[in-house]
Amino acid sequence: MTMLSPPSSANGAAQRGLDRPGEDEAQPGAGPAPPWWGLRDSRRARLRIRTLVFVRWLAVFGQLATVIFVAGVLRFPLPLAACLTLIALAAWMNVLVWLASSTGQRQAADWEATAQLAFDILQLSGMLYLTGGSINPFSLLIIAPVVLAAATLPLRHVLGIAILAIVCIVGLSMTSLPLPGPSAVAPDIPLVNRVGNVISRILGIAFCAGYAWQAASEAARMELALDTTNAVLAREQRLSALGALAAAAAHELGTPLATISIVAKEMARGAGEGTTLKEDADLLVSQAERCRDILRRLTSDPDATDDVHGHMSLGQLVEEAIAPHTKDTEVRVEAVISGPRGEDPPEVRRLPEVLHALTSYVENAVDFARSEVLITARFDDRAITLEVKDDGPGFSPDIYAKLGEPYVTSRPGAEGSRSGHIGMGLGFFISKTLMERTGGVVTFRNGKAGGAVVTVRWPREALAAVTDGNGTLS
Repeated sequence: MTMLSPPSSANGAAQRGLDRPGEDEAQPGAGPAPPWWGLRDSRRARLRIRTLVFVRWLAVFGQLATVIFVAGVLRFPLPLAACLTLIALAAWMNVLVWLASSTGQRQAADWEATAQLAFDILQLSGMLYLTGGSINPFSLLIIAPVVLAAATLPLRHVLGIAILAIVCIVGLSMTSLPLPGPSAVAPDIPLVNRVGNVISRILGIAFCAGYAWQAASEAARMELALDTTNAVLAREQRLSALGALAAAAAHELGTPLATISIVAKEMARGAGEGTTLKEDADLLVSQAERCRDILRRLTSDPDATDDVHGHMSLGQLVEEAIAPHTKDTEVRVEAVISGPRGEDPPEVRRLPEVLHALTSYVENAVDFARSEVLITARFDDRAITLEVKDDGPGFSPDIYAKLGEPYVTSRPGAEGSRSGHIGMGLGFFISKTLMERTGGVVTFRNGKAGGAVVTVRWPREALAAVTDGNGTLS
């Protein structure tokens, strides 16, 4: 078992958390947030004109086929002229909308989509009024525009569409022409049945619209969270690429600089004292040494990642994760490495995903710990395990089952947090996603003596650096 002491040179300031918006991201002129009824998920899809037109054509042809079948095949009495007029009105509406939008690929504005969906509800309600009202089996179709609105529009527009649909359903239950049939006489339906019919339609609207709203919101939030994860990973990969470029330059320039230094020393040795050639040769030697010092610092930078620096020891991995917090006077951060007796910790691949996610777990633990955070790295011939444990209050029971999902946080007002920042609930999701991309399995739990415990376990071959036939790490 190895106890790691804090490194002598730590980064100046702790890294900003994955779920903390930067100060430079604030928009002072953006104005106050909209009220709850005007909320729209930032990634929620908008309706295209083409979609509205296509759905309305389906309704037009479906209504036309039904009217022709009832009047022409079944020969039931039907206000045919009025029905065909409403169908023609919907078709004419489609033609006008298509001509106004040329290609139909344009996204409809919220008010425009709301107006068109309201037209669809009113047109369908007119058809239902002419054909039996709420007892018409096709009256269920009035739910469709509400569901479409719930999946694509802000809440205030959804509420408006839903209220309009409910008003139409109540009106159709109170008055309508008889349902087409052999006798064409309005059936005498008891009042309790009519009320039950209306209630069932209203509940259907509420349930279907609520389900569509929630599903669309979750999909939009998940897409945004995944995009954030990809952005974090891309940033880490860019940093690794810069480190690799610096290391490659250091290796490539090492040999010519050594040659320049040797030649300059020979020139200085052959030149006479006090001559211009002697001064120039000494200057070349000093500048070559300076270049070699710069390259030496580049190659010793732990962020450099090329064939030589593309791996690190397990201890270095843990040290790099705890480095920003070693100067914290309130919380003691310690790391322990344990493995089979007499076996050195393995070399592991330098993966930006692992470094970023592990740093996030350590930072979160420091944020909530009372006095101590312990990072344990275990290894054997089958697996490598990292565990981050603090002595804080542990995970809240309210979010315990949802840990690792996007937008899950127990500190909307930063209660219990040392730093006091307001989390968005993306940090654990991003870190878990990054770890899983490297083959790790992430688990969250509360310790028996209290405190939160985050454990990541990899198969050894997923994280350990491999060696070639000559024993060289790669």
